[in-house]
Amino acid sequence: MKNKATLELADIKAIAAAAEAEATKNQWAVSIAIVDDGGHLLWLQRLDGAAPISAHIAPAKANTAALGRRESRVYEEMVNGGRVSFLSAPDLKGLLEGGVPIIKDGQCLGAVGVSGVKSTEDAQIARAGIAALGLS
Repeated sequence: MKNKATLELADIKAIAAAAEAEATKNQWAVSIAIVDDGGHLLWLQRLDGAAPISAHIAPAKANTAALGRRESRVYEEMVNGGRVSFLSAPDLKGLLEGGVPIIKDGQCLGAVGVSGVKSTEDAQIARAGIAALGLS
């Protein structure tokens, strides 16, 4: 039997605080979502001024990154490259850059999804949150 690390509430709060700090530092109004390895929502916050739709998009990006065990950007690139069949993949709704998996020792613990600014900036915020755990 294998052992696997899991996200604890302290980890989630650390990720959220670091992601919020990155967004605030850049004056970006976003929503930040954190999910577990099954894509289940553990944390959602919508910063002041963030568009209401971002609170739906951020969890979708996080869910896609967790279930796919890769950045949601990969799916966006596949679709843009002509593999439109990925639009029908079950449970993958956030096929846009901004969802980043949380990987430790080769295992996916969950993911962070951000929405509200340019997709590359969303991903930057997600990575800043994950970096709070000493992971990249």
